[in-house]
Amino acid sequence: MARLSDIIESFIKQMIDEMDGCIEIQRNELANHFNCVPSQINYVIDTRFTTDRGYYVESRRGGGGHIRIRRINVGQSDDYLMHIIASMRDRLSQQSVEVYVNNFVDYNAISEREGEIIKAATSDKALSMIPLDKRDEFRANLLKQMLISLLV
Repeated sequence: MARLSDIIESFIKQMIDEMDGCIEIQRNELANHFNCVPSQINYVIDTRFTTDRGYYVESRRGGGGHIRIRRINVGQSDDYLMHIIASMRDRLSQQSVEVYVNNFVDYNAISEREGEIIKAATSDKALSMIPLDKRDEFRANLLKQMLISLLV
């Protein structure tokens, strides 16, 4: 007998396939459909629809909140970016980001212009309002999200 998590995962994947790779669902409606608590839906989405598994998840909270799950269609350079995103540390210095970005440009995973924009957005100057003890963590999250947006 399949576990409820497996059934929910299969159901969501089937919906994604039917909707050409992108769905919007409401956590509560899905929980009602499967007669489970909304946290069960969160668990499935958090563990089975991750970036390293090829999915991009956006969540909007509140009364009309929803979850958008988008399958990332990856090409060869996208595979390289996905691998890097999945293995990237949780904290990155400005210098580390510049090394990553230069490599991305060298491997033609991103354009030079995209690289310059990423460097500018993740620079210490741009992040000067972020406290020093949080800056490298913020920078890593920012870089990951920018790279993911290039894949979507």
